[in-house]
Amino acid sequence: MNGMKKRVTNKYKVKQPSQRAVRRGGHMSNIETSSQKTTTPTILDFFAGSGLVTEGMRGLFETVWALDNSSKKATVYIANHGQEHFKLDSIEKIRGSEIPEADAAWASFPCQDLSLAGRMDGLEGVRSGLVWEWLRIIDEMNRRPKLLIAENVLGLVSAEGGEYYRAIHKALQIRGYKSGAVVLDAVKWLPQSRPRVFIVSVPKEFDCSRFSMPFPGWPHPASVVRVGAGLADWIWWKMPQPGQKIRRLSDLIDKTAPCDCESKTKQNLAMVPSNHQKQLLQELANGFKVAAGYKRTRNGRQVLELRFDQVAGCLRTPDGGSSRQVLVLKKEGRLVTRLLSVRETARLMGAPESYSIPGTYNDGYKAMGDAVAVPVVRHLAKSLLLPLMRALNEKN
Repeated sequence: MNGMKKRVTNKYKVKQPSQRAVRRGGHMSNIETSSQKTTTPTILDFFAGSGLVTEGMRGLFETVWALDNSSKKATVYIANHGQEHFKLDSIEKIRGSEIPEADAAWASFPCQDLSLAGRMDGLEGVRSGLVWEWLRIIDEMNRRPKLLIAENVLGLVSAEGGEYYRAIHKALQIRGYKSGAVVLDAVKWLPQSRPRVFIVSVPKEFDCSRFSMPFPGWPHPASVVRVGAGLADWIWWKMPQPGQKIRRLSDLIDKTAPCDCESKTKQNLAMVPSNHQKQLLQELANGFKVAAGYKRTRNGRQVLELRFDQVAGCLRTPDGGSSRQVLVLKKEGRLVTRLLSVRETARLMGAPESYSIPGTYNDGYKAMGDAVAVPVVRHLAKSLLLPLMRALNEKN
């Protein structure tokens, strides 16, 4: 940002619901819901990608409609969840009156404009700004979902003093919802560092005291505490902590994946900075198996930075060579290197071994790297979303 702090206080014009939506709802805090009760609550999956949210919801929520604009991700989704409820289209073309009613709506809206690795254009960005299209569709629905969930990167609550989150929070308030954000890191379930923000919203009139606390808890890091402090219609969601993670990166290694040739391995190992080379030697004396790393530019020189904690770095989409994660492994008594395989990326996202990932290497890597980890979705759904949904349905 060239050392200049962006002005965001008045940047985001929180879009008001249409007059039709206001008239339909009667009062803005009166969110209409379907009176028909089913055993399994229904959910809409916006920005559905490769289907890992739907996979995490399996048996808890039934996905009755899913949307994405990527034909390659659609191929993965359909291969695992079928084509009947999936729509391949741009969200700008969707009208809320045309999609089925559902109890809940999930939106993993694009993160490129909120990620520290991106341009940080914020909610005015071409990609991350699509969250407003999601809210427009919610306005246009014949009956609004009772439960809304939005997911994105940490920049949503940490960048620009939390103004990005506050803009969304205000838009949800106007529509009659109260909300709270939690941060869940995939590393609590899987050997991948992947913290994500989840905004959970319910109607303002709903008594959620059973599901909330009067103060922050373990899923509320400092950035969330700062953004939520003193905010009207804010909820400190209560969730149980997950059990102890037992899987390590070495447990997920695909032993059949081909490794780099000797010259490529030497080239990669020569890029490891001296302090990491020293640690690598120490690890070799202690039964070293594998380390993951990314190629980064430091002081004008490309280096391969490794981590030795049996955890992979956060998967990214392979839009450039440096975004592909490299493994350094000990194989047959010597060090070798290679890229993560597509199956390894799926394992790092918690997808089952049976999960089909058609397409090229880049297609598969992007399908997994631009998704939400399955056990994270499942923990959120089992410990908070499903109990909330049942209580909301009982209210009617």
